[in-house]
Amino acid sequence: MSGHSKWANIKHKKEAADKVKGKAFSRIGKEIMVAAKMGGGDPNANPSLRAALTAAKAVNMPNANIDRAIKKGIGELGDVTFEEIVYEGYAAGGVAVLVDCLTDNRNRSISDVRMVFDRNGGNLAGSGAVARMFTRMAHFVISGEWADEDKLMEIVLDAGAEDLSVEDGVAEVWADPSAFEALVKLFEEKGIATDEAEITRRPEMTVELTDPKVAAQVMRLVDKMEELDDVQMVTANYTIADAIADQIEE
Repeated sequence: MSGHSKWANIKHKKEAADKVKGKAFSRIGKEIMVAAKMGGGDPNANPSLRAALTAAKAVNMPNANIDRAIKKGIGELGDVTFEEIVYEGYAAGGVAVLVDCLTDNRNRSISDVRMVFDRNGGNLAGSGAVARMFTRMAHFVISGEWADEDKLMEIVLDAGAEDLSVEDGVAEVWADPSAFEALVKLFEEKGIATDEAEITRRPEMTVELTDPKVAAQVMRLVDKMEELDDVQMVTANYTIADAIADQIEE
């Protein structure tokens, strides 16, 4: 099992932990609302809600936030209407970008996404332009004492993991989305904390950015896109070598 995604610098070391956590809570809260609205508030009878609750638990989302999101979804706190939209485009350097949104206003959503592309050296593309370059997978990030290939290898293979990489004290585990719940349960049982636990998209191939100016431009586009209220997730197929990342101003 091998892989190399430069998770640490792709996720932007400069981000504050509370900002990341707040965005995660907001993103997962919307997922819970939509899942509850579509399939009801009982996770035992609603696989989509069960998956969203698993993701919430993985990032230690407070129970009060979870309960409120479920109640909003089933209409106890007012009707909620969101639609899922995926926008596709390119950043500087030919980097492919997917932007997953949950929005109650399609016009606002596309306007905001297009503006971020336009102002940061990218461009919005048509449906299907870059989606084929990514595969949906379960993704976990682990740091600390458990970021050890030998330790993790022994326990994650039987739970359905397909790929494991460890670099600079950070481990990444990739698996088919169907193995997400099993892996979350495994990590809980073993007392292994996860920095990220989600079903995301993995690029089939990556673009290595070797020009610091281009790398900074791409990172800025991703940052600005992630700040949009309607955006749930931004996925891009780039890597940045540590030597180049160090040249980019924090």
